[in-house]
Amino acid sequence: MNDSEMIRRDLKPALVFLSGELIAVPIPLEREDVILGRALEADVRVNDTQVSRQHAKVTAVKGETKSSTEYVLTDLASRNGTFLNGVRVRRETLQNGDKITIGETILRFDLLDEIDREYQRQIHRLISHDDLTGLLSSRSFFSELRREAGRATAENRPFCVIMMDGDNFKSVNDSYGHLTGSKTIEEIGFSIMTNLRSGDAAARFGGDEFAAFLLDADLPQGLTAAERIRSSIEKYEFSVLRQGKNRETHHITVSIGVSSFPDDSSDPIELVEMADSALYRAKREGRNRVAAYRDMTPEELNRHLPPRRD
Repeated sequence: MNDSEMIRRDLKPALVFLSGELIAVPIPLEREDVILGRALEADVRVNDTQVSRQHAKVTAVKGETKSSTEYVLTDLASRNGTFLNGVRVRRETLQNGDKITIGETILRFDLLDEIDREYQRQIHRLISHDDLTGLLSSRSFFSELRREAGRATAENRPFCVIMMDGDNFKSVNDSYGHLTGSKTIEEIGFSIMTNLRSGDAAARFGGDEFAAFLLDADLPQGLTAAERIRSSIEKYEFSVLRQGKNRETHHITVSIGVSSFPDDSSDPIELVEMADSALYRAKREGRNRVAAYRDMTPEELNRHLPPRRD
């Protein structure tokens, strides 16, 4: 490819994950030095225990023209080494399509135009999101949750995990059919998303089970958000899909469990298990309700309750 073709296509360098939690994600190389590693402050953070905190870096070495810029991979004295196309290296110039391995994670160095970049983003979305609701898949949710737990630990910030499950959902399929059941799951997902803030994340775990985490939220705030979701779904008129019929609707409720970081646990997997335990307590206590993993202190309860009107 000659220089004029490269300029016309506006090729930009990127690292594309070929494995791991961020598979198919293109990471643009926009800085002169881009650090790859496990540390929170790494430019390309790799959640892999075999990767050093600062494992390797990619450096842009500019030539006389824009198209003559080279990109150099350098190992930063990592514990397990940096491999380029299967060979351990200390410092090598990257070529389009080269594969970089650090720990168990593989990335490809690519020169991408805007069409390529959008294609990679769409591939990642298909992999990382539930195709029915558009919410995160469970695998992607845990990836985001681990990342948020790391940030919250470093910055001493709280967050909450909530688990949600439809009440007697089998009766929807039995009464209205599986098409209506699928539409109901889609609409539950929509209702959850419309009641979350920007930055919060929600996922479908499978069937009619959903999860979310709420940024910068302590337990009272988490319970308030969970109650908002529960109430919204209780009032929602869900679609009934029947051929040749006038528009029909039905109603369904959800039970919700809430756990909080770091008061309940600092381990993200344990937080999900705790929220799930609270969810099933809500089921046992009558369904269509919100339950916390632990009881709130009087101070927390006062903050959670609305002010009295005398």
